Amino acid sequence: MEGSTQHRPDLGSVVVGVDGSSTALTAAFWAAAEASRRSSTLHIFYAGDTADRIFYLSAQIIERVHAEGRDLLEVTAAAVSERFPGLHVTTEYSRRDPVFGLHRVGAKYGTTVVGHRGLGGFEALRLGSVGLRVVAAATTPVIVVRGGEDLAESGVVLAAVRDEYDLESARRAAREAELRKATLRLLTVWNILQYAGTAVTMLDDVDELAGRHVRSLKSVADRVREEFPAVTVNTVAEKSVSVASVLVEASRHADLFVMGGRRSPGYFGPTLGRTTHSLLHHSHCPVELIPRRDEEQGSDAS
Repeated sequence: MEGSTQHRPDLGSVVVGVDGSSTALTAAFWAAAEASRRSSTLHIFYAGDTADRIFYLSAQIIERVHAEGRDLLEVTAAAVSERFPGLHVTTEYSRRDPVFGLHRVGAKYGTTVVGHRGLGGFEALRLGSVGLRVVAAATTPVIVVRGGEDLAESGVVLAAVRDEYDLESARRAAREAELRKATLRLLTVWNILQYAGTAVTMLDDVDELAGRHVRSLKSVADRVREEFPAVTVNTVAEKSVSVASVLVEASRHADLFVMGGRRSPGYFGPTLGRTTHSLLHHSHCPVELIPRRDEEQGSDAS
């Protein structure tokens, strides 16, 4: 029906950043499977990060970096094509830094995929690493591939819902579930401690505060069911003193965790909320962050 498809998101093509690490190769294979599900192109990207170093790197070193980068792209593309023979694969070498480069190609292709650890550019996702900065400042969806290639599929796509502003990321999760022929599980977690400064003197309203989260979850679920009638949508509402711990535990039983990325302005640019940061460190499955528009940011707690 026309009404059920008007909000169906166009997932676009997939770009994956590689750097020679084993986790980047795992991310490349995961990205290839994702591109194959979408019937789209996989674009493999390598950033040599030499453009701003020409004044203190020798021509021989720069040329070696270029040669090694192009060799890596060729080898990775060959490995991906062997595993996914019907997939259209392209490659790109850039002299710019990885953050700038991945933001640029991500904006062009639609979805950026990175590994959770790497060499040089894609180090372990910790504050200040390139991978984390790619996620924090992205204007298009970014997927951080966590977990190994040998993870058993659960047949579940998980999406975090805090309020109605998460409808767009829930739609994205529904499309991912549709492609995988998987169940969509919408999860909201209510932390009473976030109201500690306002609810202490109105404990009679605690049930109402919890009810707001449940109503938001139901509202989002109803819209998604209407727009994706072929997808089975389950809802889960939980209370905990640690939202992050509930999300991390839930990720054990999902093939992909989708959530809207709320950002707060840091001293040196945008930063991720505490909950999102924790999930990226500890999730048991790949995490897809959907940027939220400025008017939809809400609290930076997540």
